[in-house]
Amino acid sequence: MATSNKPISLAGPLDADVQRTVELNKFLVEAGLYESADESARREEVLGELDKIVKDWVKQLTSQRGYTDQMVEEANAVLFTFGSYRLGVHGPGADIDTLCVGPSYVNREEDFFIVLHDILAQNEEVTQLQPVPDAHVPVMKFKFHGISIDLLYASVSLLVVPSDLDISQEAVLYDIDEATVRSLTGCRVADQILRLVPNIESFRTTLRCLKHWARRRGVYSNVTGFLGGVNWALLVARVCQLYPNAVPSMLVSRFFRVFTQWRWPTPVMLCAIEEEELGFPVWDPRKNPRDRTHHMPIITPAYPCMNSSYNVSTSTLRVMIEQFQFGNKICQEIEMNKASWSALFEPFNFFEAYKNYLQVDIIAEDDEDLRLWKGWVESRLRQLTLKIERDTYGKLQCHPYPYEYADPSRQCAHCAFFMGLSRKEGVKIQEGQQFDIRGTVDEFRHEINMYMFWKPGMELAVSHVRRKEIPAYVFPEGYKRPRPQRHLNHQHHSDKNDPGNGSPDSQLKRKHDSTGIDDTEPCRSVKRASISPVHPKTSSPRSGNVSDEPISNNQQKVTSNASGGSQDSPGSGNQDQTKCSSSSHASEKSLDSVASGSKCVKIEAVCSGDVTSKHVDCISPVKDSTAPTVAVSTTLKRVAEKVVLELVGSESIGGNNAELLQIAETDMGNVLVENLHFGGNGVPQSGLPEELELMQV
Repeated sequence: MATSNKPISLAGPLDADVQRTVELNKFLVEAGLYESADESARREEVLGELDKIVKDWVKQLTSQRGYTDQMVEEANAVLFTFGSYRLGVHGPGADIDTLCVGPSYVNREEDFFIVLHDILAQNEEVTQLQPVPDAHVPVMKFKFHGISIDLLYASVSLLVVPSDLDISQEAVLYDIDEATVRSLTGCRVADQILRLVPNIESFRTTLRCLKHWARRRGVYSNVTGFLGGVNWALLVARVCQLYPNAVPSMLVSRFFRVFTQWRWPTPVMLCAIEEEELGFPVWDPRKNPRDRTHHMPIITPAYPCMNSSYNVSTSTLRVMIEQFQFGNKICQEIEMNKASWSALFEPFNFFEAYKNYLQVDIIAEDDEDLRLWKGWVESRLRQLTLKIERDTYGKLQCHPYPYEYADPSRQCAHCAFFMGLSRKEGVKIQEGQQFDIRGTVDEFRHEINMYMFWKPGMELAVSHVRRKEIPAYVFPEGYKRPRPQRHLNHQHHSDKNDPGNGSPDSQLKRKHDSTGIDDTEPCRSVKRASISPVHPKTSSPRSGNVSDEPISNNQQKVTSNASGGSQDSPGSGNQDQTKCSSSSHASEKSLDSVASGSKCVKIEAVCSGDVTSKHVDCISPVKDSTAPTVAVSTTLKRVAEKVVLELVGSESIGGNNAELLQIAETDMGNVLVENLHFGGNGVPQSGLPEELELMQV
């Protein structure tokens, strides 16, 4: 599969471009993106200590297995770095991705994850040691002298590993398994990127800038379905190839210009994909049906070439394209001296962009349990996005936000993630149509329930919240949430009355005015306590169901005091020791998850003329083998609860209104891969099995 490496332009910088690059560098320094010389020296010391530890580890194993004294003396392990540290774009506090390459007789399963793990565990300077042997790329995570380390291991087909081992050579891949190949790939890709870019310093500055931009705009997260460090590095490297003489300010501008117009799923490749005789699978949609389902292929340049961005979904691709359009617009203004670099890095107002959200609350007994539980749930959030896309046939789009939030008023270990929800543009949906994702969320909870290392107190809550119900703790201190004005005499304003048509505030205001939902309509909140898990025999057939009729105050399951706080439900015991609690006034629609042990509170909001259930489901996986059906039956009861998302006029900010610039230097065809064809609409099919259809309850 060939790709054209012909540059779009060989033009160098003008004086204005040089000046803008100086201003960009100044901005990046003031933003704190560079670590100090002392910090750099400290990292080198830590890597030196770690290198000695792995060398002694291999020598110890060599001696224990009866090898000769000469073999013990020659026994060696080599420590490599990759990722942002190897590329030279890491910032203060960033982790260091490392790879230990050892001889053939030192294996990963026992020697690395047991023997070396125990050696590290006994080191007083090692903290937060977490082995992840079942990961796609097996890794040991820990902090060493306070610096975060991700350590991989690769056993190569050599009895003695030379200190000058060149892992970029294909020979290092002989007679090893695919897990080892994946472990070696990070280092091999980083080295290849640095070989293929025309100017390493310009590449580094541009990449540092774009990574900072992606974090500010909420699109930096491989695990959530956006792009991670290597993905951004490959995109920036491709732009550097297309504009080999450009300085960083030009490259940033060209980056947005190119990828605003890129015809996805045309792959981004730094070099041609070559198939060696070693037999490892490479990315090729002509041969591999699964590769045709990838939405945003960004191909690694080292054999075996793979798609580094297979996590991207149709929803996250849409979000990234909108952000590329935003960046392109701001860069145009910068080049016309109408804006400064700070405008490019304005944070995305995620909690003003949608009218409906999913809130995922994660709760644990202590901080250590939360770290493990959160890691598992976060790694599965992308599946929730894919399942919602699948079960609504793409009509309901999700925007997962890759940042976690915590309520400082709570004493328990907890955090929350959010997803913006909107209907797909251009799809005809009847006004007031509802999306039923009860089965989708239930399927997601079942998968979360499969966590092998579950402990009591690890709970999950999924709830639907509207924009005005977003908890205050997600907003920065001093932030004032916009209050859309109530229009009593008319429902719509003309565009000329909106304060700045292109601003998020104005778009937010227009969306509020156009909705068919009257947000000012008074609601009555009803609290009901439930125990999770509940044995099916102790629950009535209608337990947990939401009535389709408005609930009056005298129908409340839990009485409320004057302040709106709920009293203890019968059998709940003394709640004075509850670690995680909240209260809501009767006039508010609060969606806080309240849990103590296995207890949780469900909160419903009932509006006159429309019943919309707001629920929080706390999941407590039951590990008692004597009662295996408890959690399942409890979850099935919750499926009966009405969980519908009414999305009238709910759209994300951005859309397709951003103006696209054409690349003037040359035909865009030079950028694209030749002779690669997908479906008639240019977009690959979902590739999901036909039996996975919308699950109606």
